[in-house]
Amino acid sequence: MQDFNNKANDSEGETEAGMDAEAKFIDPKEIIGQLELEEGSAVADFGCGSGYFSIPFAKEIGSEGKIYCLDILSQALESVESQAKILGISNIFTKRVNLENENGSKLENNSLDWVIMKDVLFQNEKKENVIREAYRVLKPKGKILIMEWSDKNLLVGPEKGKRISPEKMKELVSGQKFTIKKNITAGDFHYVIVAEK
Repeated sequence: MQDFNNKANDSEGETEAGMDAEAKFIDPKEIIGQLELEEGSAVADFGCGSGYFSIPFAKEIGSEGKIYCLDILSQALESVESQAKILGISNIFTKRVNLENENGSKLENNSLDWVIMKDVLFQNEKKENVIREAYRVLKPKGKILIMEWSDKNLLVGPEKGKRISPEKMKELVSGQKFTIKKNITAGDFHYVIVAEK
């Protein structure tokens, strides 16, 4: 499903038309507005794609903050770097990684305030490993934002068998020692869970 993710991410950030199409059902600013996100925060975007969430997060945390954009695809990271340069954003750091591996993010223990996972886990066989890696790099009381495809509307996105229900996701997250804090409205095609270390 890696190819699907690449195509989906291409539609998110490469062109203005792509951004508009995605924003009809996902508005990063609206989601960020429901978070207690502080300036100067350290954030990692696991499976950042072309930066659809990375860029708005980078703006929100300000120049004192840092956002680590992590992806297995080098072309995705190049897209993020290009957008950041055009927009004059200097707090983005890209890194090519495999998040299913132990210590796969290559980030330090207890170093982050937030981890973002947008449409990432449905593509990974070792979902627990990816969630465990987020737990490792988060500070105590650090938070994870997980957005995944809802199984209620199948018009776009992966086939139903690839999707993870909100109930199953809560089990996965709780199983890695996270505490579920809240659900966030994310349009008709996605759901969002916020959990705390």
